[in-house]
Amino acid sequence: MQKITNPAPPELVEALNQAAQKITRACGQVAGQWFTRLMLNTWQTTMSPSDGGVFVITGDIPAMWLRDSSAQLLPFLRFTSLPVVARTVSAVIRQQWQFINIDPYANAFNATASGAHFAADDLDLSPQVWERKYEIDSLAFPVRLAHRFWQLNGPAHLTPQVHQAAAKIVALWRTEQDHEERSPYRHVRPSEPVDTLAREGRGAPVAVTGMTWSGFRPSDDACTYGYNIPAQLMAVSACRMIAEFCEVWDDPALQESALQLAREIETGVQEHGIIDGVYAYEVDGLGNALMADDANMPSLLSLPLVSDIPSSDPIYCATRERVLSPANPYYYTGPYACGVGSPHTPKGYIWHIALACEGLTGSVDDAAQCLETILTTDGGTGWTHESFDPSDPNVFTREWFSWSNSMACELMLHLAHN
Repeated sequence: MQKITNPAPPELVEALNQAAQKITRACGQVAGQWFTRLMLNTWQTTMSPSDGGVFVITGDIPAMWLRDSSAQLLPFLRFTSLPVVARTVSAVIRQQWQFINIDPYANAFNATASGAHFAADDLDLSPQVWERKYEIDSLAFPVRLAHRFWQLNGPAHLTPQVHQAAAKIVALWRTEQDHEERSPYRHVRPSEPVDTLAREGRGAPVAVTGMTWSGFRPSDDACTYGYNIPAQLMAVSACRMIAEFCEVWDDPALQESALQLAREIETGVQEHGIIDGVYAYEVDGLGNALMADDANMPSLLSLPLVSDIPSSDPIYCATRERVLSPANPYYYTGPYACGVGSPHTPKGYIWHIALACEGLTGSVDDAAQCLETILTTDGGTGWTHESFDPSDPNVFTREWFSWSNSMACELMLHLAHN
């Protein structure tokens, strides 16, 4: 039983129950029951108010990931007309941008400067950093959350602290356009060599392409090649959002820098990231490419959810068809499910997050089928998981994974409003 750290007020419970009734009508009674339970679990057991804002754990790990916490809030954005939800989301945003100002290369943080770390032998750890695996999406997700909240509730949360951190993001992404010559970042983990980047922590060689380098994927696994294409396209969108923020801050210099960076990254993707009419997953600008897709967001499958690429885009459509086929080495099938997995988890295992992304980017029929698969592959637990065996859903990884739960809720809300 998880500890309640953020009790749900009656007005939120009532709003969730009303949404659950719509979901029941659209998706069935089981879905409606799941929705209320999953949403309350995320609200009450992963969020903890603190002096800096609201700290959000991803489930069974006591740290706050910038990416995961953003995705966990997605379904709650539909309820920000409730003042308590608006205040809480704003406080999570404030916490995220405080962390970015501490270290924009870090992906996960402690609630306090406790000195706790995933691996104490990592390089350049500050006391509040849990892990320092540099991933583009760890910066792009908070930008996207802040932008969505601005559209719903106005710009009050776009504080000087957010302005300062946004400038750091643009500067970091510019630095990483020339990783070989300009980057100070290294990742060496003697206790787990698989997480140590090649060449004494620098990573595999890359050419200067206009794209911005990343050491790790959204799965927290090391990149094979330094330019992860879903992350590049998410960064393009995030730069444009920062440029919009600059209207509030009256900062034309940062605005132009962000827009120019978006153009340079996008050009790099067009020149190096599209092979035979589909997006590659990773490239190095030297002619090497990984033609695959990983279950974690941002993924090629999730591009309409995390970037400015629409689901009707011809290159996306061709890519999606490839991702959801045996041409993707991480596409798995079994008697209970078929979908995208990841080298981060056992071979053959499918991710509930990927099923939610498949449903959210497909037709209404696709969405309904993906939700049905999610609901029937819970291993009898009533919760989603990180990954599961499609031949035996009772075998799975991570019993408590709030990010996955939120994506299932987002899929339910999507179906209830179609």
